[in-house]
Amino acid sequence: MHYNHNIVLVGPMGAGKSTIGRLLATELGLPFFDSDREIETRSGANIPWIFDVEGEEGFRRRETQTIIELLQEEGPIVLATGGGAIMRPENRAAISQSSTVIYLHTTIEQQLQRTAKDKNRPLLQNDNPRMVLENLFAIRDPLYRETADLIIKTDRQAPKSVVRLITKKLKKL
Repeated sequence: MHYNHNIVLVGPMGAGKSTIGRLLATELGLPFFDSDREIETRSGANIPWIFDVEGEEGFRRRETQTIIELLQEEGPIVLATGGGAIMRPENRAAISQSSTVIYLHTTIEQQLQRTAKDKNRPLLQNDNPRMVLENLFAIRDPLYRETADLIIKTDRQAPKSVVRLITKKLKKL
């Protein structure tokens, strides 16, 4: 199956956006980009460092610029966005205009399992990651839903099964 426009994956930390995005891109014959990796490559610094030096606001500015550039310059692509990218209206506008948006939905349990040992997630470096994830979910879930063309549950599913489900649904769109 060859797909001729951008696909953007949104969803919380640990939903599988990068893993599923990579497999989906291969399946569809499109290049894959991860906005967090691109930000690190372009700035020559890792995300925790950017958060420390520029704060979350500085990071979010870089994120918006990166997402807009990737969607305009590289297309068609599969793009995995950071969990918080959905918060900025300009990001929601950019991805909605130019892409099929897929919300990878997962439970807090799965997020905790998948992010437990990851030190590259500044928002979770505290005593109560569960509470942080629950609070982020409450704020972000309605925005993911509002922006998404498709909502796919990734809980207890192998990435390959999720990709099969997505390609089946893309054919129907």
